[in-house]
Amino acid sequence: MKIGILGTGPVGEHIGSALIKRGHFVLMGGRKAGNERALAWKKKGGDNANEGSFEDAAIYGDMVFLCLNGEHTLEALSSVDRGHLDGKIVIDITNPLDFNQGMPPRILEKYAATSLGERIQEALPHAYVVKTLNTVNHELMVDARLVNKGHHTIFISGNDANAKNQVKHFLVDNFYWTPDDLIDLGGIQSARLTEAMVPLWVQVWQAVGTPMFNFHVVR
Repeated sequence: MKIGILGTGPVGEHIGSALIKRGHFVLMGGRKAGNERALAWKKKGGDNANEGSFEDAAIYGDMVFLCLNGEHTLEALSSVDRGHLDGKIVIDITNPLDFNQGMPPRILEKYAATSLGERIQEALPHAYVVKTLNTVNHELMVDARLVNKGHHTIFISGNDANAKNQVKHFLVDNFYWTPDDLIDLGGIQSARLTEAMVPLWVQVWQAVGTPMFNFHVVR
């Protein structure tokens, strides 16, 4: 599959590298083509790796990952012709965090009554936005086996049942998540709940001294 990634930070790099290892073709997009980090990642990634702009990634991907700083996600999307994302699954991993008052971060005030996931769906009305993976460390995102042999919980939010089902299969097939540990929370408005978990996640990280952990819904 051809995958587009918007974002050149550690999350985008980890997801892109993992997908190349699974045999996918990946284009990592930055604000402009020729981003230094994207070029370095492309060099390490080999023939299946490419780089370009946000627009290039949106055009390229059959599926697109948003691996952006939450504060600037909507601005980044505004630079993309949204028609390039029409009909595509857009996996949203972003979190609208405000670090200005120290740790743990707070949710940005403008998202206090909504979620970034919802705002992304509003900005991309003809795409299938699925919020997931935003409650774990980037290493766990791509290899669930690194904690508790893969038995821990990831949440999924989105308005389209078929798109969510495709994303579930994608996570199981590529990132080693266990089907029984994927919990569908409902429509994209439920992204408010998982985004709100992230300040707690940061506080737990500080308490236990490692980001290599996750929450597990035990039934």
